Amino acid sequence: MPLSKPIFKRISRIAREQGVEAYVVGGYVRDHFLRRPSTDIDVVVTGNGVALAEALGRELHTKVSVFKTFGTAMLRSGNDEIEFVGARKESYTRDSRKPHVEQGTLEDDQLRRDFTINALAWSLNEGSFGELVDPFEGMYDLEDGIIRTPCDPDVTFSDDPLRMMRAVRFASQLGFQIEEETFDAITRNARRIEIVSQERIITELNKIVLSPVPSIGFELLELTGLLKLIFPEMQQLKGVERRGSHAHKDNFYHTLKVLDNVALKSDDLWLRWAAIMHDIGKPATKAYDPKIGWSFHGHEVLGSKMVPALFRKLKLPLNEHMKFVRKLVFLHLRPIILSEDLVTDSAVRRLLFEAGDDVESLMTLCEADITSGNDAKVKRYLANFELVRRKMKDLEERDRVRNFQPPISGELIMETYDIRPCRIIGDIKDVIKNSILDGIIPNEYEAAYHLMEKLAAKEGLVRQKDTFESGRPAPAEPTPETKE
Repeated sequence: MPLSKPIFKRISRIAREQGVEAYVVGGYVRDHFLRRPSTDIDVVVTGNGVALAEALGRELHTKVSVFKTFGTAMLRSGNDEIEFVGARKESYTRDSRKPHVEQGTLEDDQLRRDFTINALAWSLNEGSFGELVDPFEGMYDLEDGIIRTPCDPDVTFSDDPLRMMRAVRFASQLGFQIEEETFDAITRNARRIEIVSQERIITELNKIVLSPVPSIGFELLELTGLLKLIFPEMQQLKGVERRGSHAHKDNFYHTLKVLDNVALKSDDLWLRWAAIMHDIGKPATKAYDPKIGWSFHGHEVLGSKMVPALFRKLKLPLNEHMKFVRKLVFLHLRPIILSEDLVTDSAVRRLLFEAGDDVESLMTLCEADITSGNDAKVKRYLANFELVRRKMKDLEERDRVRNFQPPISGELIMETYDIRPCRIIGDIKDVIKNSILDGIIPNEYEAAYHLMEKLAAKEGLVRQKDTFESGRPAPAEPTPETKE
């Protein structure tokens, strides 16, 4: 029984006492029929929804949050969040998503809903408790997997253009089709998206990115003309250019395949954004050579430089998530290059050092990036990736180079040789770091200290002190057996 929770009987009784009608409307009803878990319950009241919520809150001894601007109230009951609103009808002006609101009937309220599958309602009223109210045949659309507006779609989307993004989002999340006239109305009204705030757009876009098969959403965004308006840099990946017998792959559809491959392995929103942006630098780096065909040299470098500006423009967070995406875009070719060549310890050490704790995410992205239709080629790449993984595990256990800090710091060099900050210090640190990554010396203080002394001597530096960081003494002079 969908309304078996005691809270619904309470709402029904209070509604009767207040002389109003109450209905559960929208996503909670839809998700019940789709067998999807839901804890967000919307209750529409043909009267004062706030008053009903406050009366319920007094009975439950729980806090009621009232939002006077919107005429809504919210409270929690167990794991459920219940929002109450008076039934209303809306009208819009051309230049705003903010509606003029009037008191209305249940059908008025259902008519203002974005899609028929979100206009389903259950009665909470005595005599009809639990009955489904479905004036726009939303149940048929649920069964058929259809996204359709309850009224003229041109009006629906012109009034609130964010609904176009929501149509794409529901199609992507549920694997539904957008009904033909509804789809055509999105294409006709696409430019109306420009009056919607970027914050609202990115909320819907992130939900598309997190869909089970996110390529469904991005293909719809492209086909409706929304993508070129909200994310033109991704739109620019689309298309194939031919010169004679040479043609490059369509990087838009390749990106969608990579995104879907990542989605099969990870729910991480930011790893999925790394998949979306991994080739974002290709349009600007595309070049043609009659001998070798098309190339995109340096696209990973340019792409990584584009990431901060794209995050800022899209209103994505400019924090560690942006840095993670930028790092993966920059490094995404590295494991592929390793898998094509002889996998040397030095190259794997450098990959571990640069990727740090994100190395597993990087490997997931790189494996997803193998989208060739040649099965033998794919198997060869994946087998070589497994070799790279084994090498990484072995070297990490032995050399501890992931996120390592070279044993010799700039402060130690300055104190030892009584010098001020200068180029020599950076040069010495770089040689020590590279010597560890190349396996010339172990990742140990003593070996690094002796290399520092050699390099300092070449620069004419003279040691001034014998006690260093944390009171650590200088290592003993190496014996002939330990000298290089």
